[in-house]
Amino acid sequence: MDPAAKLLVVDDEDRIRRLLRMYLERENYQIDEAEDGEKALDMALNNDYDLIILDLMLPGMDGVEVCTQLRKHKATPVIMLTAKGEEANRVQGFEAGTDDYVIKPFSPREVVYRVKALLRRSVHSNVFTSEGNNSHTIVFPDLMIEHDAHRVIVGGQEVNLTPKEYELLYYLAQAPDKVFSREELLKDVWHYDFFGDLRTVDTHIKRLREKLNKYSSRAADMITTVWGIGYKLEVPKE
Repeated sequence: MDPAAKLLVVDDEDRIRRLLRMYLERENYQIDEAEDGEKALDMALNNDYDLIILDLMLPGMDGVEVCTQLRKHKATPVIMLTAKGEEANRVQGFEAGTDDYVIKPFSPREVVYRVKALLRRSVHSNVFTSEGNNSHTIVFPDLMIEHDAHRVIVGGQEVNLTPKEYELLYYLAQAPDKVFSREELLKDVWHYDFFGDLRTVDTHIKRLREKLNKYSSRAADMITTVWGIGYKLEVPKE
């Protein structure tokens, strides 16, 4: 992990921004701050941040809208800060493209852990190297995953995925035609024993299909819903 990774911390409470800055700077991260959504979006679009910590409830433009607008242009990893009673808003956040969330009140050490984990998954290319499989390129009809380059090619065009969308696709692609339950995907892709809401998987699958479908409906249709169980990547029969 790059010790000089540049982060944007967005929260309307000065004490929270100061607290996060203190803990993150101890890890040698470079920290910028924003106190509202409009400023955060402007900074995010005009700088190349490695990760953004984004409060959900902001004055003016809220965190969901910031993430929605950001995702039209960039795939910067986003960790959203949410209050305990904001479950519906958290789902909206995932639909907008959030990669992870932390519930307030939070432990600063937990935030640091989440930041490190997401940066590792975003930067390094050996996240899901399966035992006995040395291939770093996976090729299907209309879909190619170049894992060393962390790149997805669909219909001959490179697709801009968020780190979590990439991990989910790569995980499914490593075991084509195998059905994974939502619980399995939460555990193995999100790396927590229980992440809280199974709709997290559904919203990411939806976004992934939409992005693939822009270049190839055949590639998008490979991500198949197995009703009552979960999802699989189904290889077309030639």
